[in-house]
Amino acid sequence: MAIKGAIVVDIELCKGCEVCVGACPQSVIGLSKKVNGKGYHFAEMQNDACIGCSNCAVVCPDGVITVYRKKF
Repeated sequence: MAIKGAIVVDIELCKGCEVCVGACPQSVIGLSKKVNGKGYHFAEMQNDACIGCSNCAVVCPDGVITVYRKKF
């Protein structure tokens, strides 16, 4: 079975530290060109290649990333 993942980032709490960007083995995460209410460029999914490994959520210092996984 193939596993498809997706992330949800609490954009108002993300500080754009980019730790999650380096932790993603699929290069799914990048910083948005938009800014949140605090003026930070926040993390977001750049493509749909997420495998739901949760590396990004584990390394996030503020715990603002939630990972979802679905089997196909």
